[in-house]
Amino acid sequence: MRWFLSVLFLASAFGANVKLYLADGTWHWVREYQVLADRIRYYSVERSDWEEIPLSLADLKRTQADVASRSEADTAEKKAEAEEAQAEREMRREIRSVPAEPGVYLLGEGAKMTPLAQAELKVVNDKRRSILKAIAPVPFLMGKSTLEIDGPAGKTMLSQERPEFYMRLSDAERFGLVKLWPGTNKKIPSRIVEKWEIVPVVKEVVTERQEVEIFRKQVGDDLYKVWPMETLPPGEYAWIQFTEGRANTQAWDFAIVRGK
Repeated sequence: MRWFLSVLFLASAFGANVKLYLADGTWHWVREYQVLADRIRYYSVERSDWEEIPLSLADLKRTQADVASRSEADTAEKKAEAEEAQAEREMRREIRSVPAEPGVYLLGEGAKMTPLAQAELKVVNDKRRSILKAIAPVPFLMGKSTLEIDGPAGKTMLSQERPEFYMRLSDAERFGLVKLWPGTNKKIPSRIVEKWEIVPVVKEVVTERQEVEIFRKQVGDDLYKVWPMETLPPGEYAWIQFTEGRANTQAWDFAIVRGK
């Protein structure tokens, strides 16, 4: 009786039609089946009625294996759906944790958001060193300049190989992650964000930057979750927001270190 109940449970608890295999290799679609003493009683999906066949005509081993396989697949699918739902809940919790102010935020444990300080950028050429102001840009000289951040290293030091961030844009502009060059002025340590060349007449800025490939996922209006595609080697980096051809770059710098 215990064996009979287990077979009935496998067939009906699966919640779908079952293939009842016969000894000759054919099969019937059944809603459920019962193993009795010398016969099998089953509900035929095709004829919508209970029927019986001798036990010797059925291939119970193959039938039970098929039920078990489909049950495992159903369990795996439900597990995957549950994990996906959990990930979506965690993502929504993260998004709610991002401050409303534009900027870059490091994602920590428990959806903790740590803001990166926006860097003060300076335009440097052989004749001047001027602070870049988005509202009132400095008067550029034709030729080559560099966009720099003072100091040999960023104040925010991270040890993660692929840190995750949220970036809330202040305007509908382009953005990305760049690796910084070391400055060339030994008296004033700095890091170079971009190398500029001002085009005469049109006064457009042609930029050179060391862009790092990133993943980006838009999760709201002007809000993105961003992280590097590959492990970041130790060095100086910055998230930047910019408009190509214009001198309006904004930057949030950090350093990748190991052993901290």
